[in-house]
Amino acid sequence: MSKPMPKPAARPDARLKLLDAALSVIRAKGYTATSVDELCATAGVTKGAFFHHFKSKEELGVAAANHWSQVTGALFAAAPYHAHADPFARIIGYLEFRKTLLRGGVPEFTCLVGTMVQESYETAPAIREACNASISAHAATLEADIEAAIQARGLSAEWSAASLALHTQAVLQGAFILAKARGGAEIAADSIDHLIRYLRLLFGPGATDHQP
Repeated sequence: MSKPMPKPAARPDARLKLLDAALSVIRAKGYTATSVDELCATAGVTKGAFFHHFKSKEELGVAAANHWSQVTGALFAAAPYHAHADPFARIIGYLEFRKTLLRGGVPEFTCLVGTMVQESYETAPAIREACNASISAHAATLEADIEAAIQARGLSAEWSAASLALHTQAVLQGAFILAKARGGAEIAADSIDHLIRYLRLLFGPGATDHQP
């Protein structure tokens, strides 16, 4: 009896191709300068396919922010810093992992939602809200480790784990802006190093060893 032929691997549909194209083109050119025609050309789909899946470029922008959250969420969920036993070590490990992602050209390591919200916070409220949700949700993944580190070191903090988690994102987004201004990753890496030093000072003695 002959063996059944293996099924061919599923090809990304037009919607996914457009979302992946948005991640690359918008990070390179910005949301405003990115046209529907360019997205279609990059994705290799027709304009009719675009409007079959998205009513407008703004709707695509919202979907791209959500797609970005899914793609990056999976990346960070599988990152090695989660293996550290000490919660403070996991926080530092997260930032060191962010440094390892500063590879390639500026569009390759900068943040899609940070790029889009700078342009559309006033003109496209739906995109602004999607970008805020993406950044805030990512920050929230750090809160448990920050709270655990506060408790482990017996800190009486006037600030919350949530506020510090958001501050890490403020530094990272600012680092990406500086990288765009300078045309390279070195300044972004320096900004992350400064944030690590700040956290070690904030959490006090014993917060320098980040070995597992």
